[in-house]
Amino acid sequence: MTLATTARLGPVPKISAPTVAEHRAQRLRALLEAARVLVAEAGPDALTLTALAAQVGLSRPSLYEYFRSRDDLVAAMVEDELPRWIAELEAEVARHADPADRIAAFVRTQLRMLTDGRHSAAVVLAGHALGPAAQERIMAEHARLFAPLVDALADLDVDHPELRARLIQGVVTAASPMLGADELANRRILDAAVHQVLHGLR
Repeated sequence: MTLATTARLGPVPKISAPTVAEHRAQRLRALLEAARVLVAEAGPDALTLTALAAQVGLSRPSLYEYFRSRDDLVAAMVEDELPRWIAELEAEVARHADPADRIAAFVRTQLRMLTDGRHSAAVVLAGHALGPAAQERIMAEHARLFAPLVDALADLDVDHPELRARLIQGVVTAASPMLGADELANRRILDAAVHQVLHGLR
């Protein structure tokens, strides 16, 4: 992270709330947003409690009131972002009645969301090396992520729909690093990912 980045981000604004609980919730929201900006600007390796404390103008002990460790911070970021990711994904999948179209929508929507930058920090961090406790928290949220895909696979009478859903997610994970600024190339990647998934179902 450069000095210019630090200057642009600045400290978390002073928060005034009527209750301690509301103050804490607002401060937590500000910290999570600052952490997302830090990851977007400097990459996941730059995300440490020391860096976040310096960025927002808090002491390390004050930051420990919200996050016990880097893993705790990462898990909190993913837990905060995944419900929005899941809601958007569920809405897109629900627009289609045909199970194969729902599976295609699941793949396309995830890859499209990865290119628009809104959820990139959580996605990058979810794949980073984390301790067992943080991974368990994240995997609990991922179970909700796969639900519409598992339902579509079950409607196609595919054997072992839960296992197939995770294999399909593997295609999404493999395709995501290939996405970039070239929209035509991105469309080819999306089409290839959907074709691979649908062609390999049976």
